[in-house]
Amino acid sequence: MSDRSPAAVELRTDRLLLSRPTPADVDAILAVHRDPGTCAHNPSDALARFEEAEALYRRWDAQWQQHGYGYWVVRRHGSAEQLGFCGIKPMELHGAPVLNLFYRFATSAWGQGFAGEAAAAVVAWASRHVPGLPLIARVRPANLASQRVAIRAGLDRAQHLDTEGYDGFDWIYVAQPADLAEA
Repeated sequence: MSDRSPAAVELRTDRLLLSRPTPADVDAILAVHRDPGTCAHNPSDALARFEEAEALYRRWDAQWQQHGYGYWVVRRHGSAEQLGFCGIKPMELHGAPVLNLFYRFATSAWGQGFAGEAAAAVVAWASRHVPGLPLIARVRPANLASQRVAIRAGLDRAQHLDTEGYDGFDWIYVAQPADLAEA
């Protein structure tokens, strides 16, 4: 089985296990995205109904099937409890293809370094398995915690790439700034 096969992709850190979401994770998808704190900086991501979480799961699963990567469910080793989600998806920034780094964790998991640890694992995986696409994180200027996660994951601020996003102005952080120098 190749490393890019969806069934083969599981990431481990010192404390965390990142695995492909399954239908059993839909309740956690809803719980995390229904919490007003988790979507405060990205209100368009908020979910209110189970059916919305199912639809989001289906989009995540379709990306895994198409690309062999996507968003992972993050848990502590030996625990079934979902702490949150972290992963990458292809998109465009200023007309150039990139990978967008995503991380969203239950408020109960905040302040413990889980997001930074998971994001660093995803960035390392992407640099080995999808090296042809630069990796970015779109962060709201007021979201200091998300900025710290991006930096901990090895991304650098790329002010020249800042742009309007879905829910407001995005600061752009880049893992491979040279690849986007001309964007």
